[in-house]
Amino acid sequence: MESIVTTMVGREREREALSAFVAAAGGRALVLRGDAGVGKSALLDHVVARAAAESHRVIRAAGVEAESELPFAGLHQFLYPLLSHLDRLDEAHRGVFDVVFGRAADTPPSVMTLGIAVLDLLSLAASQQPLLLVLDDGQWLDAASIEVCGFVGRRLTGSSVKLVVGLRSGVPSGFDTAALPELPVTTLSEKTAEQLLDLRHPGLDPRIRRLVLDEAQGNPLALLELPPHVRGGRAGRNAEELFGYTGVPLPLRLQQVYGARIESLGEPVRAELLRGALDGVGSGTAADHTRGTRYRMRDADEAVACGLLDIDPLGGDFVFRHPLVRSTVVQTATPNERRAAHAALAQLHRDDIERRASHLAASTVDPDEQVAAVLEAAADSATRRGGAVTAVAWLTRAAELSETREERSRRLGSAAYVAGHSGRLDHARQLVLSDTGSGTDDSPSSVVASGYVAFFEDGDVRSSQRQVFAAIESMRDGGVQESDEVLTRLVDLLLAINQYAGDEDAWERSHELLDSLGDLVPSHSRVYQDAWGDVVRRGAGVAERVDRAFATPADLEPWDVTRLAVAAYHVDTLSRYRPQLQRTVDREVETGALADAMTMLHLIMLDQIAVGEWDDAEDTGRRCLHLTTTHRHTLFVRHTQAYLGLLAALRGQVDQARELQATVDTWSRPRGIGFLTQITDTIGTTAALAEGDYEAAYLHAIGITPPGTFTPYAHQAPRTLLDLTEAALHTGRTEQAHQHAQAAHAAGLPELSPRLHLITHGALALTTPDPTDAHTHYQQAENHPAATAFPFELARIRLAHGTRQRHTHGPKAARQPLNQALATFELLGAATWAERARAELRATGLPTGTTTTHLTTLTWQERRIADLAAGGLTNKEIGERMHLSPRTVSSHLYRVFPKLGITSRAALRDALAKMPGDQKV
Repeated sequence: MESIVTTMVGREREREALSAFVAAAGGRALVLRGDAGVGKSALLDHVVARAAAESHRVIRAAGVEAESELPFAGLHQFLYPLLSHLDRLDEAHRGVFDVVFGRAADTPPSVMTLGIAVLDLLSLAASQQPLLLVLDDGQWLDAASIEVCGFVGRRLTGSSVKLVVGLRSGVPSGFDTAALPELPVTTLSEKTAEQLLDLRHPGLDPRIRRLVLDEAQGNPLALLELPPHVRGGRAGRNAEELFGYTGVPLPLRLQQVYGARIESLGEPVRAELLRGALDGVGSGTAADHTRGTRYRMRDADEAVACGLLDIDPLGGDFVFRHPLVRSTVVQTATPNERRAAHAALAQLHRDDIERRASHLAASTVDPDEQVAAVLEAAADSATRRGGAVTAVAWLTRAAELSETREERSRRLGSAAYVAGHSGRLDHARQLVLSDTGSGTDDSPSSVVASGYVAFFEDGDVRSSQRQVFAAIESMRDGGVQESDEVLTRLVDLLLAINQYAGDEDAWERSHELLDSLGDLVPSHSRVYQDAWGDVVRRGAGVAERVDRAFATPADLEPWDVTRLAVAAYHVDTLSRYRPQLQRTVDREVETGALADAMTMLHLIMLDQIAVGEWDDAEDTGRRCLHLTTTHRHTLFVRHTQAYLGLLAALRGQVDQARELQATVDTWSRPRGIGFLTQITDTIGTTAALAEGDYEAAYLHAIGITPPGTFTPYAHQAPRTLLDLTEAALHTGRTEQAHQHAQAAHAAGLPELSPRLHLITHGALALTTPDPTDAHTHYQQAENHPAATAFPFELARIRLAHGTRQRHTHGPKAARQPLNQALATFELLGAATWAERARAELRATGLPTGTTTTHLTTLTWQERRIADLAAGGLTNKEIGERMHLSPRTVSSHLYRVFPKLGITSRAALRDALAKMPGDQKV
């Protein structure tokens, strides 16, 4: 290695930068970017040599194009040499690595969770000796590994770990947006190119020397590799004969050079190289430590002699000298040779469903039902691991290999279904057309896919509803006897369309249809049926059923997670599942079920609004709006705008709220999308309440449901209970307000969800004339164990409580609930509500300039962590609830203690109780 470094010609700037990179204190990351063959690998050798001289431990890895779709395949190369440190990690992080290494069947970790675990592992490994991670050909790394490497690379400051990545220019990869510092590696200058050529190939014929320099154009690999090929009787050939027509990119010409060497090998050796290349065997000195299940090339010394292979000094295996060799081996093989190699590799990987499927798909020409079934199983595996895009390709190939028209149609329908969920609506449409274009009638599978496309893309609920309903009836009348995947998809799609339509007649007709199907409707679909439609009348027990369904996350497809989380939203238990949603979103956004990720972002935003994380909610909404707009999911664009409008209304940003309200309403109402028009009415109600325009608030609220009842299948009817009640009271409609609060209690709303318990008793307290009864209802609302999980509603109830106390028990009794309300409104950023609370406090004779001084010394996140810690949760449990690492939780508590004037966790509860606005989060 030292000889490579000392004979390097030129590159003074790059070598100087790399030496400084190694010598610098602390951890950092660096990307070397340049064209193929430009010398990145030599510079990586240089940085390795420098690091070795500085007593660093070096771990090398290389991206493999054949593995670019296998999640975490690249990360394994870095982690495998560090497995001895796993026992020193906490149980949670060991569990993360068990999933990544396939030793445990569980939901794949999010980028953040895995990234934090990797950082901890690297820190442990570097605690005794500085660590250098070297990655060559990073553009071929799988997307999951790239995300983790980018996450880790941005957070190495303060550690003893350095990361350097070599990337090929012109090949897009996730590193392009990883925001890591870059060092460009350009071609050599003419003078330096001549020096390198003369040093490594002295005495060349002047004509050949000129030819090499002109064709290499400063590419070091070409300068080193071309001369031996040109010599040996080929000097008399002209440039056109030797290199092909001018303008062909240099890497292709280098592949031609390697191709000639490959062709000179015996057939058995070529076959060995081909099997190794197709199975992703590494190149150079970057040992592939995960190659225990890979093909090991044998009897290939002839290829070593030709300069095509090297010997891995660690494992003794044959490895390709350069990635271009591997590519050339594949490209120069005949189709029959490639198919034979893939067939052999499929047998080698018979216990690895996804890898076996990849090779079977490439080795099979004629329809083969067994191969198609393997591909279908692999697609299911890929989907569960966050690889929906890969699953679409495998399902499409499975359809091509199907032996019957029915199986072909079913698998094309599945491919279109997954494509729709992965945000590829155009692809889904093409798959539907390729099925229906075969001359058959629209199959149930095609109806599923086309229904999703029409639904997601433009909110076409009416025609989609009719089409799906007819397809379900057809399957029922056709005598379907057992639970069927296509039937389940049709049922779930019908329920989703019904939820958006919000039409009572359609829901009632659907209930009749589903009841006629009996046990053919799965239990999950029954949960959706009860939660998504009319939670007031059908929501009893839904929370418990959702909890049972989430108990086995490894069994859930991403769309199952999404749908169950929507059900959890309707019964206000979404917070407990948010960490799983976040992990799934992080996994799905790049290559997974993108459409489901959009809905998950909606749900995360809703939960952030509910628990008071309004800044984070806006960030989530903006992220979702970008995704939905980019992928032309118009329905989700309007849905996102509706939630952003609701958030603006809560904050008192009424102009922005009403602009978004008008945009969404104008689009949704003509299409009959009641789900969104109800939200626009809620925006109008909320904005009017923020301004104190109670008449307008009342008129908007009764557009959702009249007082004294809850309109069937109007999902916002129970959610706006407090809004309608308060607006009615302030406009003199006392009887209607009391009637509505009593109707909520009679309908059993307090038993359906913790939020409905809070606002039902709040509404009863507001409208009950008897002071004793009112006090009882205020206590039931404010002292409910989950009340503090809904800070905005709780603050509104406390504001009303304080106002009533001032009138009935005097100023002193009013100050505590008013202080608590003001503190919450200020932390949330609900400006108009905060001003209302200040006015009430001023009426008690208390100056409001300092009412929340020491409460605001804690950030909202610090306040939540402190309250959870005071409740007895460990740092790990708090981290799981707030999707933070235990170390981050500890850091927050370290800052909280001095702010509260305490020194121990045991003193938290008393210190928090003394603060105005004592509230849990």
